[in-house]
Amino acid sequence: MTFKPADWPRRLRSQEWYGGTSRDVIYHRGWLKNQGYPDDLFDGRPIIGVLNTWSDLTPCNGHLRELVEKVKAGIWEAGGFPVEVPVFSASENTFRPTAMMFRNLAALSIEEQIRGQPVDGCVLLVGCDKTTPSLLMAAASCDLPSIVVTGGPMLNGYFQGERVGSGTHLWRFSEAVKAGEMTQEEFLEAEQSMSRSTGTCNTMGTASTMASMAEALGMALSGNAAIPAVDSRRRVMAQLSGRRIVQMVKDDLKPSDVMTRPAFENAIRTNGAIGGSTNAVVHLLAIAGRVGLDLTLDDWDRCGRDVATIVNLLPSGEYLMEEFFYAGGLPVVLRQLGEDGLLHRDALTVSGGTIWDEVREARNWNSDVIRPVAQALTPQGGIAVLKGNLAPKGAVLKPSAASPHLMQHRGRAVVFEDIDDYKARIGDEALEIDETCVMVLKNCGPKGYPGMAEVGNMGLPPKILRKGITDMVRISDARMSGTAYGTVILHTSPEAAAGGPLAVVRTGDMIEIDVAARRLHLDISEQELQTRLSAWQPVHETPPSGYAWLHQAHVEGADTGADLDFLKGCRGAPVGKDSH
Repeated sequence: MTFKPADWPRRLRSQEWYGGTSRDVIYHRGWLKNQGYPDDLFDGRPIIGVLNTWSDLTPCNGHLRELVEKVKAGIWEAGGFPVEVPVFSASENTFRPTAMMFRNLAALSIEEQIRGQPVDGCVLLVGCDKTTPSLLMAAASCDLPSIVVTGGPMLNGYFQGERVGSGTHLWRFSEAVKAGEMTQEEFLEAEQSMSRSTGTCNTMGTASTMASMAEALGMALSGNAAIPAVDSRRRVMAQLSGRRIVQMVKDDLKPSDVMTRPAFENAIRTNGAIGGSTNAVVHLLAIAGRVGLDLTLDDWDRCGRDVATIVNLLPSGEYLMEEFFYAGGLPVVLRQLGEDGLLHRDALTVSGGTIWDEVREARNWNSDVIRPVAQALTPQGGIAVLKGNLAPKGAVLKPSAASPHLMQHRGRAVVFEDIDDYKARIGDEALEIDETCVMVLKNCGPKGYPGMAEVGNMGLPPKILRKGITDMVRISDARMSGTAYGTVILHTSPEAAAGGPLAVVRTGDMIEIDVAARRLHLDISEQELQTRLSAWQPVHETPPSGYAWLHQAHVEGADTGADLDFLKGCRGAPVGKDSH
């Protein structure tokens, strides 16, 4: 793809606020000068909004307050004028009921901040799971030149001589406690080993996955995704990105130029190769919707189906993000995809060149961390999209994190009506369940939880764990953490709270799963299914807040990205009228 830079110099958007001598311009410019800015900063140079998701309550992004200074230094060096803008930070660690409920609120608010303020381009300073998609969604909606800078993963954790991955070992250790294989005291001791530096999860969880998606989409400079948060090269990347955004503004290189259909197909295949999070599905669908592309679950299955998982990282494999970076990081993976004919090589990136230009010389320094295709973790690592009478609009499963012996299975359903029902009953020794059963969780989708929490990877009953069983088939309309693992079928659409077939599954029903055939079937007659659906009644509860009401009324299904229905499409960033 050839990109033709715009003519320069030209009048920039910010000059509608700051250029000239009218009363309104003096109003805007004069107030900003109370920060001590000299006259020549308003001479028509690009004003860059550095959108910072730092927050004390977003631990993954706690170091962005320092990293932003490197971004700003790069902008100054390239002749731009940086303005730091604190934006909504949806923390996975603290937000209840779930950070996913606030992804769309963050995107909505940040879109209006971009549109309503005098910036010519944006640096999207992100880290924690939902901050990356929410800022990409906002940037896509406004279509001003934008570049992603992620905060990077934390360093490896170690406990009792074992490499500890954030999130993944939390689930494993918790199950070990319930199975009687680990004491509560050891669990508490392990806590100190899980998060030993600033940064996001050090596994290939959702944060690392979305950093990889941003790079694969071409929205971040090559190599950005894997640099550890505390590595000096993370700061260099931030500074270089600051320099680059100034030239992007001069060239008028926008998200719509970069995030094309080939770019999204590159990202989908990359997700399969890295063993990425299932959360990438709802996020990329939502981002594509903001660009105006009709990306679907069928595209996920078509593009990802024959992609081998070659990155040997937890939760699918053995290593952590630190080793991934030392091995060469995402450029090595992209080069392998390109050599295998699975990469649109001419897709444009924020560098101004093609993605193949950026990765063709990448070297693999550890072939156990980034494996040859012949030694892949799984030959078909892309997200599997299952359909059938239980999921007419689709459900997803991550093959690289699932148990091979459960990829074709028939079992008796044990149904939990919601997460509270699950928590109340899962520890009951009288619960009629064994390892052949299929655990079913309802009412945890975008409308149902509300917000679609990461509860789909339901912990197994203690009595099953004590038998040495570590995996069972689990089905829900929820999500699961990208750090989680298991034969877990997620995002079942339509969701139970919207009257999908999941809502009428009963304990004792037989369910059939055939991943190779992409089939998810509730073994009852069509007449019985329709009779149950006709008798189904929604549960009417008053949302606890104004936004919860808005979200519940307007959120779409997981199969289209769980965005708010009125936010689809690119609306641009017009200057608008000055009221002063």
